[in-house]
Amino acid sequence: MDSEHYDLLIIGGGINGAGIARDAAGRGLKVLLVEQSDLASATSSASTKLIHGGLRYLEYFEFRLVAEALAERETLLRIAPHIVWPLEFVLPHESHLRPAWMIRAGLFLYDHLGHGMLGFGGRSSLPMSKGIRLASDGYGAGLKPEFGRGFVYYDCWVDDARLVVLNARSAAAHGATILTRTRLASARREGGEWVATLDGGPGGGRTVHASAIVNAAGPWVRQVLDEALKIKLSAAVRLVKGSHIVVPRIHGERHAFILQNPDRRVIFLIPYERQFTLVGTTDVPVTRDDYRARISRGEIDYLCEAASRYAARPITPGMVVWSYSGVRPLYDDGSENPSAVTRDYHLLLDEGAEANGPPVLSVFGGKITTYRRLAEQVMEKLSGRFPRKPAWTHAEALPGGDLEGRSFRGLLLDYRRRFPRLPKLWVARLLRRHGVLAEEIIGDAREERGLGRNFGGGLYERELDYLVRHEWAREAEDVLWRRTKCGLHMSTAQKMEVHDWLAARV
Repeated sequence: MDSEHYDLLIIGGGINGAGIARDAAGRGLKVLLVEQSDLASATSSASTKLIHGGLRYLEYFEFRLVAEALAERETLLRIAPHIVWPLEFVLPHESHLRPAWMIRAGLFLYDHLGHGMLGFGGRSSLPMSKGIRLASDGYGAGLKPEFGRGFVYYDCWVDDARLVVLNARSAAAHGATILTRTRLASARREGGEWVATLDGGPGGGRTVHASAIVNAAGPWVRQVLDEALKIKLSAAVRLVKGSHIVVPRIHGERHAFILQNPDRRVIFLIPYERQFTLVGTTDVPVTRDDYRARISRGEIDYLCEAASRYAARPITPGMVVWSYSGVRPLYDDGSENPSAVTRDYHLLLDEGAEANGPPVLSVFGGKITTYRRLAEQVMEKLSGRFPRKPAWTHAEALPGGDLEGRSFRGLLLDYRRRFPRLPKLWVARLLRRHGVLAEEIIGDAREERGLGRNFGGGLYERELDYLVRHEWAREAEDVLWRRTKCGLHMSTAQKMEVHDWLAARV
């Protein structure tokens, strides 16, 4: 691969980089994606795990972003039904924070705003919002009894890290080369193309040539521009840390809560991995030295206090079984309040001092819901460099997502009928991770012992081997917290067994 030429070199293996790689490779471009760590190892595995329009963004008049995100919600339900699914949200009403008329108006907009951008009849497949009485309508579970009225609306849940991996798998299936644990050391314009030096990855350092570069490095987008590319752009990035905690499940129902806080932020309480509740998120400004920021005690206290204002049982720091933090690389629009900084994306193109020089396109901002549209916009901005080909990613299911007309429940019932001796809960979780590709993992196994070594937490050797061979997994954290969430269900000793197995084979 030394000195090989590519049409497009993509820096960053988060959701934007993987989505752009998929789109470009599917249009016939020769694509190389490099990621300095693991796929989805930073912001893209540390989200609130929602495919949503962003109800609270309406207060900041982000109507275009919300409309686009709501339309994308429908598209992702179609192309990834195994890892994206509808979720009911309950908003308990507190009139002193936001009056009922304001919430009704916001939900009316939310129900209808994306319709104009939908290309298949103009209506969402999700139910409309409605007002409710929490106790009598069955939505009061887990809440203090003084909350009497509220509202219900629908959005979607996503396994964010798996969304990244499946986009990378699709990109690879269309011919892209994906290199993890490979860093862009430097790149320069030379002879009408980019000459890039890469560090790490198989074979160590190498030089590659590319007609164009996409800088989708997330929190590192400015660092890539400043240090690796030596390009000065006026745009700035605002780094805002969002942290989440996971606690034992606060109620046994399927709905999530969106809770108003006195500081006018909202906090989500979301059913998570059957046994837990995910609570998040915070908005804390950080500096370039805090890319790998961890949750602070102050953030834990904030989330516990915000949730406990509503929860029937107080949520305390001692209940936290896991936490995670991600740094959002937001486009700096000058807002003083971190919560008000736009979540919209900005694509900045630089073609150098000479006319029509080899371009670099840098991605600022964005949210996981709109990654696919962002990728289409990237290809549109680069259309002067490459042959213009039609958009396609809205029509082809992500790997494992072609259920052949079945619902996910229909797929699950089919697998339980075909594999009656395999653990039922494991089959359900396997299908949620891999969809119809689960059969590649099950293979000829017809009972549990055929799945190989049981590491605990729902992880068997067959799947672990599959993740290494097909999904770029190399270290225990790649498997336990990104490709799966088995780490939540395992002891320290069991996690160490996975580490040792990978160390011996990778």
